[in-house]
Amino acid sequence: MADDIRRLIDIMAKLRSPDGGCPWYVEQTFATIAPHTIEEAYEVADAIEKRDMAALKDELGDLLFQVVFHAQMAKEAGAFDFDAVARAIADKMQRRHPHVFGDQTIKDAAAQTMMAWEEHKARERANRRNTADNGPDGPELVGNSGTESALDGVILGLPALTRAAKLQRRAARVGFDWPGDAAGARQIVDKIREEAGELEAELEDGAEPPRLADEIGDLLFSCVNLARKLGIDPEQALRQGNAKFERRFRRLEALLAVDGRKPEDLDLDALEDYWTRAKRQESGD
Repeated sequence: MADDIRRLIDIMAKLRSPDGGCPWYVEQTFATIAPHTIEEAYEVADAIEKRDMAALKDELGDLLFQVVFHAQMAKEAGAFDFDAVARAIADKMQRRHPHVFGDQTIKDAAAQTMMAWEEHKARERANRRNTADNGPDGPELVGNSGTESALDGVILGLPALTRAAKLQRRAARVGFDWPGDAAGARQIVDKIREEAGELEAELEDGAEPPRLADEIGDLLFSCVNLARKLGIDPEQALRQGNAKFERRFRRLEALLAVDGRKPEDLDLDALEDYWTRAKRQESGD
C-alpha cells in the first residue's frame, strides 16, 4: 500500500513539474481545485447511494487524488506535504479516541464517544485560538465578539442544509433547542407555518427579492430544524426528493412521447394530468 501511495504522490509531482509536466496541472491553485474536490466528494456520496461498489472504488480514488493534489501544492509553497497530512489525521484520531488508544473507559458507547469527540474538538479549537493569539498578527477574532462560541468550527464551505443542521446541533448542546419529545417537533411545525405566513405576507405586499430571500431562508432553516429533530439528514432527504422528482418527470416525458407530444406543447393543467398519471404508474395504481 505504501508503494502505491508513493507512486501516486510521484505522479502528482511530475504532473505539477514546470519541467515536462502537464500545463493544466501546473497552472492550478488551491482556489481553482477546490470546486473539483467538492465535486469528487459528492460523486463518492452518489456511488454510495447507488450501492455501486465499482464506482465507489473509482470515486474514492478520485477523491484521494484531490488530497494528493492539494498536498503537492502545499509542499511547493513550503507549508506541508502529504506525509504531514497523513500524520496529522492519524494523531487526531488517536487523540479523539482515548477509549480505544488510551486508558480511558466508557460505558455508553454511542453517547460517551460523541461526548469525548466533541470535548477533544473543543480543546483543539481552543488550542488553535491560543496559537493565533500568540501569533505575529495578534488575536484571531471569533464571530463578532472575539470570544469563544459554541458555533466555532462550523465551516462556511458546507452545503447550506448540512451547515444549518450542524449549527442547530451545536446550539442544542448548550440548551438552545426545542423540547426533545414529540411536542418539540409539533412546535417546529408551528414555526414552519409561521415562517410560511410571513413569506406569504411579503408576497402580498410586493416585497423585493432580497426581502423574499430572507423569508425563504427562515423557512428553509425551520424545515432543517424539523428534520434534525426527527433524526433525518436534511441533505439526504432533499437528495431523495430530487431523485423522486427526476424519476417522475422522466416518466411524464415518456408518457408524452407515447402520445407524440412534448412538455412545451401543453399548458400547465394538461401537464398536471400527465404528472398524476406518472405518479400512479410509479405507485402501481
